[in-house]
Amino acid sequence: MESQKLRAIGWKPCFELQVSVEMLESNVVARVAAHYGSQLLLMGEAGEFRIPVQLAESVGDVTVGDWLVLAARDYRVVQRLERQTLLLRKASGEEVKPQLIAANLDTIFIVSSCNEDFNLSRLERYLALALQTGATPIVVLTKADLSSDPASLRRQVERLHAGLLVETLDAREATQAETLKAWCGPGQTVALLGSSGVGKSTLANALGAFGLATGEIREQDGKGRHTTTSRSLHQLPSGGVLMDNPGIRELQLPACEAGILDVFSDIVELAAHCRFHDCRHAGDEGCAIAAAIEAGDIDERRFVSYQKLQAEQAHNSRTLAERRERDRKLGKFYKSVIKSKHRYRDE
Repeated sequence: MESQKLRAIGWKPCFELQVSVEMLESNVVARVAAHYGSQLLLMGEAGEFRIPVQLAESVGDVTVGDWLVLAARDYRVVQRLERQTLLLRKASGEEVKPQLIAANLDTIFIVSSCNEDFNLSRLERYLALALQTGATPIVVLTKADLSSDPASLRRQVERLHAGLLVETLDAREATQAETLKAWCGPGQTVALLGSSGVGKSTLANALGAFGLATGEIREQDGKGRHTTTSRSLHQLPSGGVLMDNPGIRELQLPACEAGILDVFSDIVELAAHCRFHDCRHAGDEGCAIAAAIEAGDIDERRFVSYQKLQAEQAHNSRTLAERRERDRKLGKFYKSVIKSKHRYRDE
């Protein structure tokens, strides 16, 4: 498929391989740009258009960034293309279930500010989630003007993960956001991820996604109201596509073991050198991690963060697996009931 318009919104060979020429004779492809309650906003060759969510129910859950194949005659979705990357978290609330955030991202800008919001443990949490997707994470420290030593904050973040890219800027200065445009080129999809009030919408505007509302931030605590209320894709002057995301009040990890092991690879490697394979790392004899903390090679805060995230994702992963098994059995039961009814009617 040769379409400059589709390539501009993220169409890649990996998606093209999933559709045939015959399929496109009676169907069209489009990307989910936003999900507004009962409607999906789509972007395609003909521009933007909306369809009722019910027309996509047959292909399962869809999220912003998904590529869909639709029947040309009535826009009923016939296929959701296999995702290249998927960003999800545990949905808020007591029930453990996944919440899809976005699909087919190339780069995730993890945004934190240089004021009271700066928190290394929170950044580790976001970083684990981003690495789990397979997209490239880049930490963006905004509001550099509010810190007396932004360079020090940058160095602290760089130590969180080998090779981690960190940019420090004042998002109100459009020229400072130029450094991020290298990841926002034609066909690239980037997402902004971070807490409310860190400057995501201001940064989005600086990158060229104009018209996004920004809320006021209180001077005393650096907090403010959500500046974005829904996830949506925006085409950028640099040729890429940006997903603006509401500020996240609570970010709990779903099944995220690979992401956590990646973020804390230094601790995982050290643990392999403990004297006993079942070391609890709680003052046990021959514990390599305890020795590293005592020697100052590893920050105790970082180890505590690792333990907390491991316990959280293990619990949520186990509960999600139990939920999937319960749903599988329930679906099997429903199918057997329907089959029995059909058999009864035939008799």
